[in-house]
Amino acid sequence: MGAEQKVAVVTGASQGIGAAAVAAFRDRNYRVVATSRSIKPSNDPDLLTIAGDIGDPETGKRVIEEALARFGRVDTLINNAGIFIPGAFTDYTEEQYAQVLSTNLNGFFFISQHAIKAMEKQGRGHVVQISTSLIDHANSNVPSVLASLTKGGLNAATTSLAIEYAKRGIRVNAVALGIIKTPMHPVETHEMLGGLHPMGRMGEMSDIIDAILYLERAPFVTGEILHVDGGQSAGH
Repeated sequence: MGAEQKVAVVTGASQGIGAAAVAAFRDRNYRVVATSRSIKPSNDPDLLTIAGDIGDPETGKRVIEEALARFGRVDTLINNAGIFIPGAFTDYTEEQYAQVLSTNLNGFFFISQHAIKAMEKQGRGHVVQISTSLIDHANSNVPSVLASLTKGGLNAATTSLAIEYAKRGIRVNAVALGIIKTPMHPVETHEMLGGLHPMGRMGEMSDIIDAILYLERAPFVTGEILHVDGGQSAGH
């Protein structure tokens, strides 16, 4: 049974969407490798936690190496780790720029390289990026060029990788979010943030998990940017 259990790797896994994704994959009998800077050890033998800065090239390498050593395979990678810093373009600091690029782009690039190498040897695999609808539907109420710069890069990489690896059994997709109820948004902001969506509400973490699991079970879907944003990407 152990050799047949699929293995999912989740970045940014200590809270919010990442933690929900870990729980969802475990509920479906996946073995899971969960990583973030602050993640705690687990007593679950089918859950391996690895603390580290995903922007460090060595972290991505170590996560995949330890996943293979512990579980023998990597079937799914959820690139969830990300930093969102809203602000006026001219107010961003060099430190903020470097921080966002490190987590959002380096964090995707290096772990995905090692994961896809492992998936190629298996002849199958699935990579999912967590993105944002602000890329294709900018909002003057939420100035966020660093998110568009980095997450836009992830969307472009998603379609490029999907085509590059389509005949090698590896699918690559993304989920583009609206504003989701996570710990980063205080409850007192929910009404205002909900009003930024045509549906008049914020998204729930379960909405994102449902989208990730849909893509996981959709073998003929690759190169898809799946918008889960209450209609934001359609217009206002």
